[in-house]
Order: sequence, then structure tokens, then C-alpha cells
Amino acid sequence: MKTENEQRAPVLDPVDRVSEIIFGLIMALTFTGTISAATAGREEVRTILFAALGCNIAWGLVDAVMYLIRTLTERTRNHSLLQRIRSAAHPADAHAIIAQELPGRLGTAISTDSLEDMRQRLVALPQLPARARLGRDDYYGALGVFLLVVLATFPVVIPFIFIAETALAMRVSNAVALVMLFAAGHAYGRYAGGVPWRSGLAMMGIGAAPEGVISAAAIK
Repeated sequence: MKTENEQRAPVLDPVDRVSEIIFGLIMALTFTGTISAATAGREEVRTILFAALGCNIAWGLVDAVMYLIRTLTERTRNHSLLQRIRSAAHPADAHAIIAQELPGRLGTAISTDSLEDMRQRLVALPQLPARARLGRDDYYGALGVFLLVVLATFPVVIPFIFIAETALAMRVSNAVALVMLFAAGHAYGRYAGGVPWRSGLAMMGIGAAPEGVISAAAIK
């Protein structure tokens, strides 16, 4: 269990970083997928690109706030758990609390001696403040969340800025997005210890599906 004094290194873990990039990419694709290669003029394309950027800025702000709320909620819960363990009347009561919080079947498989060792280590931790609170690293993490969501917009929209032909810009934009989605899925797979290229292909499919639905709806 994490305590309030524990420092995060790095501020965002790999799953957080990759997830925010994917969110930003898919949000941007939902806008670029509505562009019609046959009928869209430069003014219409520009409006859609500004809308995509504005949406991701708003989404990035909301996601950053939710990151802080989630962090504070988790820290408050861990703070409460540590207090319960320390105030348990009997070691067996503390063992039950610890075992319940362990992932999967680990709680039923771990020995009493190991639970007691964990209890003693937790009890020996420095005294916590009266309540859990956010620290500087948490606000850095929220800023990182915001920036990742917003910056993920640019690789998708930049082709429309520098390529005048809308159809070609759409193909380049989609290709860039698919490459980034593959890279994100590859990172997921490598972090999880799975097969990275399969995760990459799966993420490409997940990202391409909403765009295909939006493009089909736009054609109708």
C-alpha cells in the first residue's frame, strides 16, 4: 500500500502516459473522420481542426482534474487502511485487513508469518499527517496528463495544415495516427509482458473502429 510520503518516480507511470496519448489521438480522430475529402473546403477543414484542438484542451483539463481526484481518493483510502491496521486490537485483525487488500489470490496464499512481517513494517512507518493531501508531484502529474492529451492532437492535424489536397492530407493523417496507435499498443504489450506486436495491432483496430463508424455516418 502506498503512503502519503511516498514519492512517485516517474510522476506518471507508463500506463498513464500511453493511455493519455491514446485518448488524445482517438478524440482527434473523431473530428478528422468527419472531414469529407470530396466536398470539404479549406475553411471547413480549419474549423474542424480548431474544434479538435479545443475539444482536446477541454478533455485534457477534465482528465487532469480527474487525475488529482483519483490520486487524492486513493491516498485517502490508503491513509485510512494504514490507520485501521495500526489501531487493530489484535494482530490477526490487521492480518485480515492486509490480506483483503492484496491482489488476486495472494491474500489467501500468503503465510501468517509474511502477513505479520508486513504488519510490523506498516506499523513502523513514520506517523502520518491528520489527513491525506496532494503534493507537488501530483500537480506535475496532472500537468503531464493535460499536455499528453493536447499534444497528441498535433500529429493528426498537422498534415491538414501543410497539405492542401484534403484527400491526401486525410491519408497521411490516418497513417500517422495508426502508427502512433501501434506504438502505444506495442508499449502496452511490452509493459504487460505480453506480445507487443499483437497489442500494437489490437490498438490499431480499436483506434480505427470509431473513425470508420464516423466516416460511414458522414457519407450517409
